[in-house]
Amino acid sequence: MQQRESLSINAKTVDKAIEQGLAQLGLTREQVEIEIIKEGRRGVFGIGAEDAQVRLTRRVIEPVAAPVMVAPILPVNPEPITTKTSESPQTEPPISLSLDELQSQGAAFLQDLLNQMGIKAQVTARIGTDFADEEDSPSPVVLDITGRDLGILIGRHNATLRALEYMVRLGVNKHAEGHSPILVDVESYRVRRRRTLQQLAERMAKQAVTTKRRVMLEPMSPYERRIVHLTLRNHPAVTTKSIGGDETRRVTIIPK
Repeated sequence: MQQRESLSINAKTVDKAIEQGLAQLGLTREQVEIEIIKEGRRGVFGIGAEDAQVRLTRRVIEPVAAPVMVAPILPVNPEPITTKTSESPQTEPPISLSLDELQSQGAAFLQDLLNQMGIKAQVTARIGTDFADEEDSPSPVVLDITGRDLGILIGRHNATLRALEYMVRLGVNKHAEGHSPILVDVESYRVRRRRTLQQLAERMAKQAVTTKRRVMLEPMSPYERRIVHLTLRNHPAVTTKSIGGDETRRVTIIPK
């Protein structure tokens, strides 16, 4: 028996691996048997990515016998086809999550996300009373990530941390009614950063009052700019304003 020609290919996706294999064999999809050895993983933000692997084997084409024509058997006195009256689709009512459910679901979602990224870390949930912006505003649910060497989860200008937070909010809030405030923190980075920004705002406000000139801070994310605005919102001698484009938007402290 002649050994069938086969080829194993690795690529970023199954489709790309199949495409490369077909090109090397000079065959079409109909001429090969495709075995998917590994599906591959895209990872999250490039972390934990893994190539897909497939094996392509040339098909052995067997001679096909001439088809036998068989007359169709028709039913006797077939029942009439009836159609149901259209009804309005039933939509599930939104689920209102309790605070405890929000904490547990958010922590479970984030833990699963970290596991898929191949990052060894633990997630705990708490009520972030230290993150409340106003006395009458609800305190957010804070998901704290702890572990070793987790700087990769923060990223430049907190980009990775904000992306993780967005994914968690998207995954949990689709099952909740209304907006659920959720923050993600890594080794208390946000707690320290919040305190640093508050101190910076007070110091730069004092400089603006002393020099009687505007002070422009470094570009910040919307979340960080909000911390500066809230820190100085009741300041008697300065006001604040955000100026610039999306990536270069910064807070300006203006003496009154």
